[in-house]
Amino acid sequence: MKKIGNFNIFIDKSFDSVCELAAQEILDFIKKKPNAVIGLATGNTPKGLYKSLVKKAKEQNVSFKQVTTFNLDEYVGLDEKSSDSYNVYMQKHLFQHLDFDENRIHLPSLSKDIEQNIDDYQKLLSEHKIDIQILGIGSNGHIGFNEPGTKFDSKVHLADLTESTIYDNQIYFKDTNNIPKQAITMGIDDIMKAGKILLLASGSNKRKTIKTLIDGQITESFPASILKKHPLVYIYLDHHAALDISTLQF
Repeated sequence: MKKIGNFNIFIDKSFDSVCELAAQEILDFIKKKPNAVIGLATGNTPKGLYKSLVKKAKEQNVSFKQVTTFNLDEYVGLDEKSSDSYNVYMQKHLFQHLDFDENRIHLPSLSKDIEQNIDDYQKLLSEHKIDIQILGIGSNGHIGFNEPGTKFDSKVHLADLTESTIYDNQIYFKDTNNIPKQAITMGIDDIMKAGKILLLASGSNKRKTIKTLIDGQITESFPASILKKHPLVYIYLDHHAALDISTLQF
């Protein structure tokens, strides 16, 4: 581990190994607190983490029956059963593989009007303290779907996705003409209330993003920069994502 500011940074040439470290961190916490509240992320990077989490949880006989989860976000304009929804993503990559209680699983709902869904999700979050929040990071510095310009004191809200985010999301959709342009997302203030934050990034396409996160200033034009003010942030990187940070080299 390397310490830069308040960031605790773990690097390995293999992203699989990095995911195993992050997964073990989560499991060790759940062993101490079986009713932990975990904030979950989606996208390409967390897939590796969830794969490791499932494997290690089964090997170590760790139960998730009492664990409560909150997902960062959900697309607007999709049915919850759509193969492109984050609800289906989470079932496929995590929930169906472990003994989660479905009543303790929470994602922003798509079933009612948007404002009601936002209010309902904010109320649920206000009733729980997230112990560990898992994050990815967008190429433009977004966390959740808090795009550049989002206020640091933001709560759950409807986010308009930037063109760069929509472009990045093309890899997840078979029909690139119907990529959602909006999402319900936790706000930055919601994320910052978590006790511990685990941020994962991999690949050379995240090199500049990670460099900006580590070396840049705190600014709403790069939402992830607010993490510099969080007291406990763990960053897990493969070698490619860390290449532009000279202090992170092997």
